[in-house]
Amino acid sequence: MHVAVHTPIAAPRQRVWDYIVDPDRHREFMEGMTRWEAEGARRTGLGARFAMRMRVASVELGGLLEIVEFDPPCDLAWTSITGLDHRGRWRLRPRDGGCTDVELRVTYYAPGGIMGSIADLVAWPIVRGHLQRSLEALKQRVETRPRPRSTTAVGKRRHATGRRRTAPR
Repeated sequence: MHVAVHTPIAAPRQRVWDYIVDPDRHREFMEGMTRWEAEGARRTGLGARFAMRMRVASVELGGLLEIVEFDPPCDLAWTSITGLDHRGRWRLRPRDGGCTDVELRVTYYAPGGIMGSIADLVAWPIVRGHLQRSLEALKQRVETRPRPRSTTAVGKRRHATGRRRTAPR
């Protein structure tokens, strides 16, 4: 089965990317995720492996996955090594106004012939709901995260005006 969800996020692509590739944040925004742990010394990038589980109805599905494409800040793709046969991809594309189009795609196949196909069909709306709510949670977290103060920007304003700009009280 193939599931794809997308949303615009009012933040630069790099900020969204930094959130997605931080393995410590996945369980903060990934709906239904019950496990997301780095396996081995590599925690990000090509070849990084993660043990993951997602609750689908009363079952936890997942296994060991490996990052097979890592193209900052555009694309991150993975494939399963063990467990449920699945693949996934994050796609980040720039939009006007400093926004980012974010797409999350997952393809999965349950074993078991026709019974596996029936299980895929039953799971599809649950998985799609998890992924859509995950993007909504990611959007909320990224858009509301405080922006770091840029000393360069303050310095440029001071230089241009000849005085220091202060915040209203």
